[in-house]
Parts: sequence; structure tokens; C-alpha cells
Amino acid sequence: MPSDTPPIVLTFGLSDPTGGSGLQADLMTLASMGCHGVSVLTGYTVRDSASCDEVTGLDPEVVATQARMLLEDMPIAAFKVGACTRAEVVSAIAEVVADYDDIPLILAPDFTLDDEHVLAADELREAIADLLAPQTTLLVADSATLLALAQPDGDAEAPSLDAAISHLLSQGCEYILSTETGTHRLVNTLFSEDGQLRQDMWDRGAHRIMGITDTLGAAIAALLANGQEPAEAVREAQEYLYQAMRNAFRPGMGAYLPDRFFWARSSDDDTPPATGKDAAPGEARH
Repeated sequence: MPSDTPPIVLTFGLSDPTGGSGLQADLMTLASMGCHGVSVLTGYTVRDSASCDEVTGLDPEVVATQARMLLEDMPIAAFKVGACTRAEVVSAIAEVVADYDDIPLILAPDFTLDDEHVLAADELREAIADLLAPQTTLLVADSATLLALAQPDGDAEAPSLDAAISHLLSQGCEYILSTETGTHRLVNTLFSEDGQLRQDMWDRGAHRIMGITDTLGAAIAALLANGQEPAEAVREAQEYLYQAMRNAFRPGMGAYLPDRFFWARSSDDDTPPATGKDAAPGEARH
């Protein structure tokens, strides 16, 4: 690859017409962090910044064919997998990325539309847990998603969060970034088979913000594509997310969106504060 070509990241996910999440959010984040993003659509949504009315999945063969065309044409430096619409799409993606096991894979599954749509069906969770998670370099997920992936069929008693994380790591996932949202606080904890590696927390503000997980996952993918190690990529990606959220804006009548190009409009006071026992992103708390 010519030296003047930016690292290329292939992202799989849903189209979000608002640009708040999904492929559009990934591509903006990747561009902001110095990468060229290429994308494979898993489905599309009909939505605005307040709510989602419809989710339509694409044919798994179309997903796989598009991915293979890109992979045969360009040197991909990292994968990012976001929301998938059904188990067959997950299976198609897993089969493709299995042929490129030297390329880091960031998995950021999205089950947040499950109240009205099929994104949290048991078969989908099982496919992600069985086929994608074992190939994953770094999984970004909240506790509910981690528990769902560790016990996707829901038949047995739900494991503890620690047990769920240990199970997913034992199945082949290299790192897990567990994300939690309190009333006004984000707490992200990074785990590997060596245990907890770091924990970061910061105030998130009072507004509902779309696309936090997609932005974080894409930022980590960009940093891995640039050659960083996973733990360092997690630290730097959180600093980026913090600033993007701190500069969030409200384009419509619903949620706020992270400003993924905050640096283009930044001022001298955009430094994460650290007060009391709260560590700003990038300051590990063990």
C-alpha cells in the first residue's frame, strides 16, 4: 500500500439516515481519526433522531459478496462489526472475516431496537456468541449485552457479569470493554484473560446522545488500524469519545449527536477535567 494511503477500515452495520449511529457514524469517526472507511450494509433503518420506525435486513449473500469484493480490492487494516439484522447475516460476516484472522476485529453489537424489531432474537444472539465473538479482538458492549451473549438462549439461570466476561474471553474473544451508563456517568472497564486492565469514568451530561457505542468502537478500530495496541487504543478512543460527547449537538427534535469533528471547531478549553476520585478518560483506575 502506498505510504500516502490512509489505513483502511471495513465496517459492517445498519444505515442510519440521521448520521447519529450505524455506518454513517462509523465513517465519520474513521475519517476524523485519519482512516479511510469502507462499508458493507447489513440493513437499513427508517428513523429520525427521536425514534426508529422500521428495520429492513439485506440478503446475507449480498453482504458477503460486497465484503469479499472490497477485501480483494483493498488492503483492509481492521474490521468493525456493528448491528446485524439476523443470524444468517452474522454467519455470512463470520465466514468472511475467518479468512482474514490476522486483521483485528472490533465487535460492537446493537440490540437496542429489540422492543419493536427482531434485532435481539435468540438466534441472532447465539450466532454472534458462537461465530463472531470467538474471532473478536475487542468486544465493546454493556452489561446487558454481555449477559445476553454469554447466555444467548436464556434457558438457564443468568450468569453474573464477571462469569459472563470470563466465559466470552475463554471462547476466544481477546479483550472486552464493558460499558456502563449511570444517571450522568459513563464507566468503561477493559478486561482480558489477565483480568481488569483499566477503568475510566467521566460525566456524560444530562442529554440523551445517540451512537456512543458505534463511535467508541469505530474509534478503537481506527487506532488499531494505525498500529496501536488494544489497551492504548481503548485509552485514546475514550479521550476522542469524551470530546465528541462534550461537544454534542442537537440537529433535530430528538437525541443529541456526538460531534465527531469537534477538533475542527475546538477551543483551548477542550481538556478533559479530572476532579476528586473521578478519572478523566485516559487515566487508568485499577
